[in-house]
Amino acid sequence: MLAVDNIVSVMVGVAVDGPYSYRVPHGMVVTRGSIVAVPLGPRLTLGVVWGPPKDNIAHNRLRDITQVFDVPALSEELLRLVEWVARYTLAAPGQVLRGVLRSPEALDAPKPVIAYRRTGHEPEKLTPARLRVLDTLMDDMAWPKPALIGASGVSSSVIEGLERAGAVERIEIPAPPVVLPPDPDGNPAKLSAEQQAALDQILALDAQQFGVALLDGVTGGGKTEVFFEAVADTLRAGRQALILLPEIALTNTFIERFTRRFEARPAEWHSDMTPAQRAKVWRGVLDGTVRAVVGARSALFLPFRELGLLVLDEEHDGAYKQSDGFTYHARDMAIVRAQFAKARVVLSSATPSVESRNNANQGRYAHVRLESRFAAAAMPDVTAIDMRTDGPEKGEWIAPSLAREIFAALERGDQALLFLNRRGYAPLTLCRSCGHQYQCPDCSAWMVEHRFRGVLMCHHCGHEMRTPKACSECGDTESLVAVGPGIERVAEEAAVRFPDARRVLLSTDMGSHAQLRDRFAEIERGEFDLIIGTQLVSKGHHFEKLSVVGVLDADLGLAHGDPRAAERTFQILTQVAGRAGRASRHGKAFLQTYHPDHPVMRAMVNGDREAFYAQELAAREAGGMPPFGRLAALIISANEQQTAMGFARRMLSFAPMAEGVRLFGPADAPVSMIRGRHRVRLLAQSGKDFDLSGYVRFWLASAEQPRGDLKVQIDIDPMSFM
Repeated sequence: MLAVDNIVSVMVGVAVDGPYSYRVPHGMVVTRGSIVAVPLGPRLTLGVVWGPPKDNIAHNRLRDITQVFDVPALSEELLRLVEWVARYTLAAPGQVLRGVLRSPEALDAPKPVIAYRRTGHEPEKLTPARLRVLDTLMDDMAWPKPALIGASGVSSSVIEGLERAGAVERIEIPAPPVVLPPDPDGNPAKLSAEQQAALDQILALDAQQFGVALLDGVTGGGKTEVFFEAVADTLRAGRQALILLPEIALTNTFIERFTRRFEARPAEWHSDMTPAQRAKVWRGVLDGTVRAVVGARSALFLPFRELGLLVLDEEHDGAYKQSDGFTYHARDMAIVRAQFAKARVVLSSATPSVESRNNANQGRYAHVRLESRFAAAAMPDVTAIDMRTDGPEKGEWIAPSLAREIFAALERGDQALLFLNRRGYAPLTLCRSCGHQYQCPDCSAWMVEHRFRGVLMCHHCGHEMRTPKACSECGDTESLVAVGPGIERVAEEAAVRFPDARRVLLSTDMGSHAQLRDRFAEIERGEFDLIIGTQLVSKGHHFEKLSVVGVLDADLGLAHGDPRAAERTFQILTQVAGRAGRASRHGKAFLQTYHPDHPVMRAMVNGDREAFYAQELAAREAGGMPPFGRLAALIISANEQQTAMGFARRMLSFAPMAEGVRLFGPADAPVSMIRGRHRVRLLAQSGKDFDLSGYVRFWLASAEQPRGDLKVQIDIDPMSFM
C-alpha cells in the first residue's frame, strides 16, 4: 500500500537525509516514482513520491502535495540506484536525486509547433512569392513556419498575408522528436573475423539479464564497431542504450560514426547543451521516444525506463570520477544500475583499469579481446630515448633522435605529434635575483605561465594575473625566467626547428569545445603537419597520416607519490603511442625518459602489457590496495590550516576500533590549499570485503560535527590522493 490515510513520503531534490511526509489532496493520484512539486519552507521544490509515510505525524500538521507532473513515474531501478549510491558514497539521498531531476523544464508539456497548410481557397492576388509558398504546400502536409520560409524563400509577411486571404490556415502540430529512432539494421560495418568473434562473446550475454563484458582491444582494433553492433542488438530487443564518453571533445567524431552506422543521430547529454536541449532529451528518455544516448558521466542518472545496455568507452579514464558535489565513479555506478535494470554492460578500453582487468581475470566479467589492429594495420614500434645520454641540449626539450624522425615524417608528407601533458608555457616562474617563485595566493600551487595569453594562471582554482614585467619582491626587471616546459614552450622550439611545418596546439584551455572539434577535423583532413598537445590528443582520434609520436616527458606521471601513478602512466603512454600508424602507414613512438628500466617503460618498449598488469596486480595485492582492498578519504578543509588540522586530529580520536582497518593521517593534502581553503586528509584502508562505507558512516555519526567554516568531504574509493 503506497498511501496511509492519503499520506505519502516524498524525497525532495535537496541535500536531505530522507523523505518527508505529505498529504495527497482529494482527486490527486500518485504512485511510487511520481514526480511532484511540494512546499518546503517558503518555496516549492521538486520531489519524487518514495512510498508510504515513514512517521506518524498528525494529519492536520502536514502540507499537501502541490502538483503531480504529467510524465511517467521514475522506474523502480532508478529509485533503487539513488538509494544505493547515497548509502555507498555517504551522500544525502536528496542530493543524489537532484542529479536525476536535472532538467525541471522537461516536466512542462512540450509546446506545440505552429504550422501552415493549404485551405484550397485561391487568393485574389497571386504574386511570385505567394505562388512559391502555395507550390511548397501542394503536398497537403502541414509545414512549420520556419521550414516553410526556408523552402519557399519568402518572408513571414508573405505567409501571414496568405493566411489573411484565407489561402492557408494556421494549425498546431506536436513538437518533433528530439532525434529520430536509430535503425539497428541501417548500415552495419563489415567486421573482421576477430571482431565478429568478440561480438559473439558479448552477445552471448543474455539481452534481458545483467552481465558485464570487458572489451579489451589494442588501439585501432575496431572496438567501436563491435560495441555498435551490441547497441544494435539491444535496440532490436526493444530496449534503450546509453554510451558514456569521458570527454565532451570526443563527442563530435563519435556521433558522426554513430550516425553513419544507425542512419540517425543519437541524443546527446553533456554540459555544452542548452536547458531547452536538455529538457527535450530528458523527457524523451523518460517517455521512451529516445532510444539511444551518448553522453558524459552525468547521463548515468537519466530516467531510462527500458535500459538494456550501458557502454563505457575508455572505461579506464579518470574523467569518469565525479569529485564535485557527491563523489562517485561512473564506471562502478554503471555496474550497479545495470544490476538493478537487468542490463548488459560493455567496458571498452585499450588499457583497462586494474580493477576491471582483475574482475575479468577472476571471471566476474567476460574478457573479450581484440589483439590485432583493424585492416591489418601494424602496432607502432616504441623506442625509449634515454635522456641521461641522448637528451637535448640545455634549454631545448626535443631530443636530436626524435627531431630527426619528425623531419623524416614531414619529408614523407606524414603528420607528427609532440605530446607533453602539461598546459601553458612553463610550470614555474622564478626570479633569478631574489629567488621569488610565483605561487597562487589561494592555493598551494605554482602559477603556470601562459605566454600566448600573457597571464600566469593557477590550474587548480583558475586564478589569473597578468605576467609581471618586474619581480614583485625585488623589483628587478630582467630576472624573471620560465622554469620547465609546457606545450607553448615546446611549440616555440618546434617553430624554430620545423619552420615550414603547419603547426597546431591542442589543449583544453585553448578554445571552446566547438573550436577544439574544428581543430580535430582539420587535423583529420591533413591541414596540419605537426600537432603539439596534451592529454586531449591521446584518445579517441583517428589521424590517418600520423606516423610519428614523441612523448617529451614520459616520466611526468611517475613523479608523484600516488599508488596509481604507474597505472595512469602506462595508460596514457599506450593511448598516445597508439595514435601512430593507424592506417597504412607504419607508426613509431618515442618516449623521452630518465628511467628507461622502469617497469612501465620496459612494458611499453617490449609491447608486453601482460607483464605490466601482472606486476601491478601483484604490487597492489601486496599492499592491500584496490582491487584487493578498499580506501576511504576524509578531506577536512577550513580557512585556517590550524583549524583544519585540529579538527582532523579530534576526528581521528573518535574513529572506532575495527579489526582490519588502518587509519593514516591527519596530514596536509599534497595540494594543501585550494581557493583559499586549507586541506587536511585522513585515509582509512580495509580489506575488500569490509563495509568501509558503513564504518565511515558510524565514525561520522559519533564524531564532533563541523561548525563555522569547517567542511568534511567524504570520498569512498578515491582515485586521486591530491
